Amino acid sequence: MIGLEPVATPGAPLARRNPVAKLAAGLVFSFLLVASLDPVAPAVAIAMELALLPLFGIRYRVLARRALPLLAGAVGILVTLMLFAADRSGRVLWEAGPLLVTSEVLVTALGLVLRMLAVALPGVIVFATTDPTDLADALVQNAKAPARFAIGALAAFRLVPLLGQEWQMLTMARRARGVDAGRNPLARLRLFAATAFALLVGAIRRGTRLAVAMDARGFDAGTPRTVARRQVFRPADWLLVAGAAALAGSALAVSVVLGTFRPLIG
Repeated sequence: MIGLEPVATPGAPLARRNPVAKLAAGLVFSFLLVASLDPVAPAVAIAMELALLPLFGIRYRVLARRALPLLAGAVGILVTLMLFAADRSGRVLWEAGPLLVTSEVLVTALGLVLRMLAVALPGVIVFATTDPTDLADALVQNAKAPARFAIGALAAFRLVPLLGQEWQMLTMARRARGVDAGRNPLARLRLFAATAFALLVGAIRRGTRLAVAMDARGFDAGTPRTVARRQVFRPADWLLVAGAAALAGSALAVSVVLGTFRPLIG
């Protein structure tokens, strides 16, 4: 089952920061890293993120488990780009029949994969250290987000774990009716697509019922709503956002100094 509850040590210095501050810091850090196409800047950024992980109260094993789908996707992207890239310039590193891997292909693939990891890891860290209810409260109070949007996002976070349970239920129900793909890969693919479609239909129905229920409780009205738990944006939260911008700028500066900086535009 997928879990979205925070897994950080509650007393960790950065885990205690305001949820909006952590979200803003992650967005600033990720946005600046998109400016470069070289592998050096994202590699330095990933090293910084892993070095700061203890300050968030997250163990490396926990982060690896949460980022496992991301790592699997990164490996797939790396292999695909190395095998099917259109630009084959540079020194030949490996050749096997029609498959050709050159130094330019390897640098481009590594740059894309490392940048994807560097951009996605802050989001994993933020949601691993933030309670969804606190995030919704902070969005309403500090980011001035509409209550309907914030509570809807909270409900979505709470309902995500149900998707894993529903997938298992659909699989068991099909198996009980004798619908099994066996070892046939095409049958497995068709069964996967059918189960995913049924899961999508169920999610849409659940979301529609939730939207109607929220409207019935006045979340679509313009009346100001009170809050039960205060979320204060402190000076330390501003420092977190500024520190994220400084770290991302430092990663780009290292790339410029080493002469590997490749701007996204120009």
